[in-house]
Amino acid sequence: MLSTPKKRSFFTRELLHWNARFNHRDMPWKHEKDPYKIWLSEIILQQTRVEQGREYYNRFVHAYPTVEQLAVAKDDDVYKLWEGLGYYSRCKNLLHTAREIVNKYAGVFPKTYEEIIQLKGIGPYTAAAIASFAFQLPYAVLDGNVMRILSRYFGISTAIDSTEGKKELATLANSLLDTDAPGIYNQAIMDFGATICKPKQPVCTNCLLAENCTAFANVEQQAYPVKEKKVKQSSRWMYYFIAGNKDNYFIRKRTEKDIWFQLHEFVLIETNNKKSIAQILKLNAYKQLMPSTASITNTSEVYTHKLTHQILHIVFVEARLQAGTKLDGYQLTARSQLKKLAFPKILSLYVEKMGKTIT
Repeated sequence: MLSTPKKRSFFTRELLHWNARFNHRDMPWKHEKDPYKIWLSEIILQQTRVEQGREYYNRFVHAYPTVEQLAVAKDDDVYKLWEGLGYYSRCKNLLHTAREIVNKYAGVFPKTYEEIIQLKGIGPYTAAAIASFAFQLPYAVLDGNVMRILSRYFGISTAIDSTEGKKELATLANSLLDTDAPGIYNQAIMDFGATICKPKQPVCTNCLLAENCTAFANVEQQAYPVKEKKVKQSSRWMYYFIAGNKDNYFIRKRTEKDIWFQLHEFVLIETNNKKSIAQILKLNAYKQLMPSTASITNTSEVYTHKLTHQILHIVFVEARLQAGTKLDGYQLTARSQLKKLAFPKILSLYVEKMGKTIT
């Protein structure tokens, strides 16, 4: 890695120059000084595109303008507002941290990096963002965007998902930080990664850093950043029975430590591989749960839902049950109430469809 003082100085100077003259990226949380709103935006934006996150951020700020209001909110109401964002552990941690701030810090967001990073759901990147934006503390943000920029500019071949690579980039990131204006610098480098040094089609012709950029000089933009690990994805087959009678359907809340924690779902039979409905009906898991009098009326196509480490194959099976039927672990709920409850996005879309297709 060629990281001379001159090259580092050029990087910081030109990045801030670009930010002052050419950075017109507008977001509702930009220039925000309230640590609560900064924290809220950062949690929402984890694993989420800015365009989608903007809408959710505005909803949350409108519904819960302060950390105290979020802390006293009902879990189900917050999960419903979060519905569709995915990675629901973020929502669980959001509630936990809001209540900790109220109970431990009397509703005042902690003002030191050391305290901020101890809050649940907050790692080094989010702690640095809050510390620099809200309190002007000299901590550099280091996320995927920043790693990509630094890897390309300095020609770093150390894998960014290795311990060595993370330490190397963290040290470098902090050495580049403008300590007189850490918030401005951190926002600038994040916006630069989103608009100029993009993952697949970097706009090198508009890049003020290009003349000193190692990747640009060697036409190796796509070679950086280097990664040593590939994400392995497992497959799950989930057969959801839309089971009930008249306008009532059996549902439950997911409480196990798994995907979609605290969200609602229909009657579930899960397998490790694809099976026909006839095969599903012969499984002991189905026979132990569903009555023999259940009548299958419709089966959907297979919907594929990709998560970071899992590929979900989901099939909806509509089943009519006799009046008075009870299913262990599930509660009979009126269809009119379903839209008020938080479901995984793919299930909530089916709930919307039910209003027109299921009688």
